[in-house]
Amino acid sequence: MQFEVWAPQTGHVAMRLDGATYAMERDPDRAGWWTVEAPAGEGSRYGFLLDGDTVPRPDPRGRRLPDGPDGLSAVVDFEALVQAAAAPVPPPHTRLQDAVLYELHIGTFTPEGTFDAAAARLGHLTALGVTHVELMPVCSFPGRHGWGYDGVAPWAVHEPYGGPAGLVRFVEAAHAAGLGVVLDVVHNHLGPSGNHLPAFGPYFTDTHHTPWGAAVNLDAPGSDEVRAYLVGSALAWLRDYGIDGLRLDAVHALADGRALTFLEELSEAVDALAADTGRPLFLIAESDRCDPRTTTPRSAGGLGLHAQWNDDFHHALHCALTGESQAYYADFAEAPLAALAKTLTRAFFHDGTWSSFRGRTHGRPVDRRRIPAHRFLGYSQTHDQIGNRALGDRLSASLSPGLLACAATVALTGPFVPMLFMGEEWGARTPWQYFTDHPDPELAEAVRTGRRREFAAHGWKAEEVPDPQDPATRDRSCLDWSEPEQAVQARLLEWYRTLVSLRRSHPDLRDPDLASVRVAHDEERRWITFRRGDVRVAVNLSPEPVTIALGRNGVRVLAAWDPLEHPGPDGRIHVPGESAVVLGP
Repeated sequence: MQFEVWAPQTGHVAMRLDGATYAMERDPDRAGWWTVEAPAGEGSRYGFLLDGDTVPRPDPRGRRLPDGPDGLSAVVDFEALVQAAAAPVPPPHTRLQDAVLYELHIGTFTPEGTFDAAAARLGHLTALGVTHVELMPVCSFPGRHGWGYDGVAPWAVHEPYGGPAGLVRFVEAAHAAGLGVVLDVVHNHLGPSGNHLPAFGPYFTDTHHTPWGAAVNLDAPGSDEVRAYLVGSALAWLRDYGIDGLRLDAVHALADGRALTFLEELSEAVDALAADTGRPLFLIAESDRCDPRTTTPRSAGGLGLHAQWNDDFHHALHCALTGESQAYYADFAEAPLAALAKTLTRAFFHDGTWSSFRGRTHGRPVDRRRIPAHRFLGYSQTHDQIGNRALGDRLSASLSPGLLACAATVALTGPFVPMLFMGEEWGARTPWQYFTDHPDPELAEAVRTGRRREFAAHGWKAEEVPDPQDPATRDRSCLDWSEPEQAVQARLLEWYRTLVSLRRSHPDLRDPDLASVRVAHDEERRWITFRRGDVRVAVNLSPEPVTIALGRNGVRVLAAWDPLEHPGPDGRIHVPGESAVVLGP
């Protein structure tokens, strides 16, 4: 078996394999690369010794780290893994515009926190009607529990979740259930603990700085190989595990000054793999820029990603539901229903407008004639918007079931590709808090004090902010699977199922034409209506009933949170307080 490693600044490299040491030689055709042939098989443990190291370092491209990021790598035979799993099932070929995504965290979706335990719950998702599971990051990180955004080995799968074999089984179980799988990957930084990449080469650069320290090297000397490392990792998830798409974390934090950006290079490589395999692979960006060029095709001068999260839609909806106005919500809080109406018709609220939170103008308009609505994901809750609150409180902690139903109605019947966060479909009462499991005591204390300091600035007492390192913080964040059986939660769950079914059965609710969406609202009386083709949606956020003129006769109630009469001959409908209704011809 051939082993290779990129170590351009090293004078001597050896490999330790199953207790034996092998000297490596420079590759004459690739600068900075070292290679060696050695006998190995599935599970063989190995690592690299750089310039006289006495303790081998794991392979930067290693696919398995059985003992964590500081241990040896292990050889993985993917052909054997696939053969050992259930009979392969072709992944679903659901178009992005027809998708409904469900974001989940393997470590807290179930108390067990494993791929196999999560796979056992996939029946719940198929009954809900979603089309894709979006997994939060699963690459290797120190400790057992964490969000996954401090991963340090972009090619390896977190061993406590079940390692590579567990991920293969999960993906095959999802495909067998008719679900696609999207994986969240992080290219903008790597975690501070267990990160051996700097010893191998210029994976990071001081040319740029990020909130997490030195930037990943995307444009300094050596960046060709670093880009190839990250692109190769992305393709490996799609190719070797059969994953159907990737969510790219915080692409606005990618420091990249080159003419051909890393994101363009990645999107081109993914499109080529999709063409080769005949699978509809896609990339979804998280971006704070409000820049439609993110999802504009490369041929038209864009980056060529296929969709992006739309936080502006979330922020407007959140303000309309809660009345909150702190931090970035301030920009949306003055007239939240007007802000929501703008996002429903123009995607971004900030499209060149003043942002008080940023102290400058922000964003660029979306050309609705060229950019379809399915370039954007819409949601009322995500891991970020819940977990980055001091207490990790969901909307269900402060809103009535009726307002939760209103939030679901806007997200699931609106023009964007809907995404749910695990448990929201039944109004989960469990929080989703920020938790870590750093083995390094100094790092653990830094995270603990930093978290408390951050929220102290917003008026929280230190003892009120959950300790990220306390195992109880993670345990509190696990879903309680007895909740969907309770009456209030069961009613909300059935409403979500109804809305997902309506979206699937009514093509107007999947129409990608943003310019055709029509919205009316009353800021003072707190109601909003919008039209998607022949479908009308009316949402009343006020506790008082309202009468809304729909402006058209001949529609009937398709679904309603509370029982109500069909509109009268005058096209007026009476909507109870904190309720929503979907109407059609």
